[in-house]
Amino acid sequence: MPEGGIIEVLVENVPAGGASPADARVRISIRDYGCGIPKEILPRIFDPYFTTKPGKSGLGLATAYAIIAKHGGHLSVESKLGYGTLLTIDLPASQQTPAPDAPSVARVQIGTARILVMDDEDALRKLLKTALAGFGYDVQTARDGAEAIALCETAKSSSRRFDAVLLDLTVSSGMGGAEAAVRLKELDPSLKLIVSSGYSDAPVMADFRRYGFDEVIPKPWTLAEISEVFRRLLVPDPQRKAN
Repeated sequence: MPEGGIIEVLVENVPAGGASPADARVRISIRDYGCGIPKEILPRIFDPYFTTKPGKSGLGLATAYAIIAKHGGHLSVESKLGYGTLLTIDLPASQQTPAPDAPSVARVQIGTARILVMDDEDALRKLLKTALAGFGYDVQTARDGAEAIALCETAKSSSRRFDAVLLDLTVSSGMGGAEAAVRLKELDPSLKLIVSSGYSDAPVMADFRRYGFDEVIPKPWTLAEISEVFRRLLVPDPQRKAN
């Protein structure tokens, strides 16, 4: 709403629909009466880097979505051109006598993997740390290649080595992903390296294995896409072993 307007915020308890009180939710609804969002854009608004506003990072809604999901909640949006937008956040309601934690069987296959994310964008590092931690990973971040190498050296010497490193190919200042990859493979040849960049025509992106990388993911990516890359690298595939 460039010229100002009214924003309504409503917080309400949503009773459990089933037999278990644990199904109860807290709902936060945020409504504006602005210009609305075009129908063709709605499916993309939670994608990292997607924005229609010049000079913006496109990470705000993606970060919010990841944080809410990590807490077991859901973020949805409804919008109509000329009428405004409604954002709805559903979160699990706190119980006075919570049930004992169930065994975390769903995270066993990925919960022990340690990941290092190197990117010079603060907002993107925070987004990835939150999202990947929600998938069960132990995540640390670095601003450039030199910091990534230092963290890997420290981790290896303390017997808590990283399993995979996501490297941004080009950073605004400091060591980029290609140079860091060479040093990291020398330090730990078993380390899984992933290169990411918005420059899809860069030689490294076209022939990533030649430069020491195990996977490639071009920017902009979705959280679903990047989680799938880590799954391929870090979760054992029974069919692959059988072959």
